[in-house]
Amino acid sequence: MTPPPASSPAAEAVSSPLQGQVVSVAVGVGDAVAVGQVVAVVESMKMHHDVTSPVAGRVVEVAVSADDQVAAGTVVIRVEPGAGDEEAEATAAVEVDLDAERADLAEVRSRHERGLDAARPDAVAKRHRLGRRTARENVADLVDDGSFVEYGPLVIAAQRRRRDLDDLIDRTPADGLVGGIATINAATAPAGRERVVVASYDYTVLAGTQGYQNHRKKDRLFELAAEQRLPVVLFAEGGGGRPGDTDTTVVTGLDCLAFNLFGRLSGSVPLVGIASGRCFAGNAALLGCCDVVIATRDANIGMGGPAMIEGGGLGVHPPETIGPIDVQTANGVVDLVADDDAGAVDLARRYLSYFQGPVAGWTAADQRGLRHVVPEDRLRVYDVRRALDLLVDEGSRLELRSGFAPGMVTSLARVEGRPIGLIANDPAHLGGAIDSAGSDKAARFLQLCDAHGLPVLFACDTPGFMVGPESEETAAVRHMSRLFVTGANLSVPCATVILRKGYGLGAQAMAAGSLKVPAFVVAWPTGELGGMGLEGAVRLGFRAELEAETDPVARQERFEAMIALAYEHGKGVNVAAQFEIDDVIDPADTRRWITTALLPAAPEPGTHRGRPNVDTW
Repeated sequence: MTPPPASSPAAEAVSSPLQGQVVSVAVGVGDAVAVGQVVAVVESMKMHHDVTSPVAGRVVEVAVSADDQVAAGTVVIRVEPGAGDEEAEATAAVEVDLDAERADLAEVRSRHERGLDAARPDAVAKRHRLGRRTARENVADLVDDGSFVEYGPLVIAAQRRRRDLDDLIDRTPADGLVGGIATINAATAPAGRERVVVASYDYTVLAGTQGYQNHRKKDRLFELAAEQRLPVVLFAEGGGGRPGDTDTTVVTGLDCLAFNLFGRLSGSVPLVGIASGRCFAGNAALLGCCDVVIATRDANIGMGGPAMIEGGGLGVHPPETIGPIDVQTANGVVDLVADDDAGAVDLARRYLSYFQGPVAGWTAADQRGLRHVVPEDRLRVYDVRRALDLLVDEGSRLELRSGFAPGMVTSLARVEGRPIGLIANDPAHLGGAIDSAGSDKAARFLQLCDAHGLPVLFACDTPGFMVGPESEETAAVRHMSRLFVTGANLSVPCATVILRKGYGLGAQAMAAGSLKVPAFVVAWPTGELGGMGLEGAVRLGFRAELEAETDPVARQERFEAMIALAYEHGKGVNVAAQFEIDDVIDPADTRRWITTALLPAAPEPGTHRGRPNVDTW
């Protein structure tokens, strides 16, 4: 037998880095070692620590054995540097197969895959037969490719006391709520403004009901949204509270925090709700908290579903009769209607873009077209939406609540790529008079813009507030006054363009309460202003003179002459001469006023902290 090489004074000591017990020694005398090669393992505090060689060479002494107790600095082996370097490198060079899957990773991967659509073909096929997409398909379409990180995908329904574990894993993946953080519009949104929280109820899991665990997941996501000021997109399809969870001590569930946490997000971050199919009870309550509600044409939205209605002794009603889309658009619950899930996702992505900041690559129509929108005949109606579309960047206007309060047009749009809010009177409805519903619609839209830092442009053409006994039956005094309270407390800049009529309190409401409050108030050549409508002003102010004229024909002629004089007195150029407005302008110059006097005063995206909340109504 060849004796082991003798230790030399040049031998390098390899010591234990810490106190512990030797688990194993990996080399023997005469073995070649490489730099960084593991030569022994020491256990300390129930953790195994590698002892590695700092030099390449050959082992000339092994000073410890397995189970020995060692102190920090105890010599484990000695290595003679340089001897057998090539052999040592060859021994130590063990290639790692980067594609090899360890057992622990394989287990995790398998568990995740069981919750994906591919593992649930029957549930997916049922959705597709109904013309609908799965929750995961909707989320994937909404967010940028590869950006979604999911929170709680391995969660299952809290029903282990009544169901087999494998059954729960296969049939209640994510406890019916797919949620996480992703980016949307990252290619166009300014850096730092693209991240969002996305949460989608999964109707294939217990009819999209709100279970114990998915409530906890929502809480987690809503808290992240609050901490990081991230917008939230919520797919709200589902049947409300779930009574079948057993693995809890919950009696009523009324102490859950989801509704409080979500409500507190209002005014802090944009909230987008999407309803497709049936959306009842708690799901509808969360939907109604959102800044904007997008719904498909087949959606049914209600604060109670069929079971709750019947249980309350209110009769038997199929779900299709509860809050159908024609009802919910006419009453203002739904802001935007889409043909299907894909259309709803497109609208959500587009809506969010206005709150992400400016975009590049805008175009604008020939502004000379604005000179011909409002007829010279002051009694002839016109299409105010055509005026708005010509004024803003091409294709940029998104109208909200078009089916509700038609006399007030509320839109998001862009001018030179910068997002703004637009509020316009529609002279085709009540001559542009502002009714109670229109007041509510405009006041709420102002809150939305104020909360998220969008400047507001009023396009004014109103004879004033709607008056009369029927109007007062709608609580007009309260509803219309909302415009003054909201306008007076705006923290974002606003401006007013008077397209034609600007009369009375209604005109003041379209200028945040006063013609001296907006960043600018200008009129087009067709502009006319007055403390009240011309006809009413003449009848009230010259009642005695008119009544003194006994000839009906002569009285009418005198009345019309007085109207003409009042019109001349209230023409925009005369009002501007008294500096009650800032100017009368060529309509083609309107964008220049917006880009010079309004947009520069608006806060930068992400910096504004406006209202504490946006009123749901």
